Amino acid sequence: MNVSPSPSVTTAGSAGSDVLRTLLERPIPAVMGVLNVTPDSFSDGGEFIVPEQALARARAMIEAGVDIIDVGAESTRPYKGAQPVAAEGELARLKPVLADVAALGVPVSIDSMKADVVAFALDQGAVIANDVWGLQRDAAMAPLIAAKGVPVIVMHNRDSVDPAIDIIADMKAFFQRSLEIAAQAGIAHDKIVLDPGMGFGKTAEQSMIALAGLREFDLFGLPILVGASRKRFIASVSPSEPKERLAGSIAAHLIAAQRGAKIIRTHDVAETLQALRVAHAIESKQ
Repeated sequence: MNVSPSPSVTTAGSAGSDVLRTLLERPIPAVMGVLNVTPDSFSDGGEFIVPEQALARARAMIEAGVDIIDVGAESTRPYKGAQPVAAEGELARLKPVLADVAALGVPVSIDSMKADVVAFALDQGAVIANDVWGLQRDAAMAPLIAAKGVPVIVMHNRDSVDPAIDIIADMKAFFQRSLEIAAQAGIAHDKIVLDPGMGFGKTAEQSMIALAGLREFDLFGLPILVGASRKRFIASVSPSEPKERLAGSIAAHLIAAQRGAKIIRTHDVAETLQALRVAHAIESKQ
């Protein structure tokens, strides 16, 4: 593998900011493709753990029209069963593939809750950080993001599911804490994207409430990313295994787009992009 020279901090930050700004100006949501280099992800665990398979998957997503490739090396299953991985384990999975994926020319985000892993990924060419704990799990994450100057996706999460809570209120409080952490660290407000965390720390009902109430988060004045792809809440409506949830995923993502989501995270790039384009074309005739 030919490892590309590490970009400077300024380069990574400016590239990520320019990418985010450009994508958010488009008439339809940007499509972020999932690339899990893990053995245990809920939908595609083990399929892309071999570097050649991961690169082939990245190329296929690029051919399909993906806007961002989100690379993750630790399963963060939105329900019980994820196996924690130390930073060294994540890095071992990323080192053979990340720089080569970044060299393909499509912006790469790094899906990790560990600052050390994010720092490595940014040095290897990633330009966006995707933190499934919204800057609230690793105290070094927010200062790192501020220093690098890159955009960050702040996802809502919970340690446990509580069916009795008002999930929208919980999410608002979580995001407010994350934004306070970001501000204290010096992360620019316009470099933050919010993610409702479909399925994470939520019942199926709460995930659907969060999606239906997406406009509730307009008060933060920030773009929203929605990743409903193959999530379990779909099976609560229509019993199915993860790879049988394409139609449900597209339905959820079209609703997210109607409610203002600017980025859609999906395993199924071509199908999702087609659905978004057709929906936009129809709506534009009104």
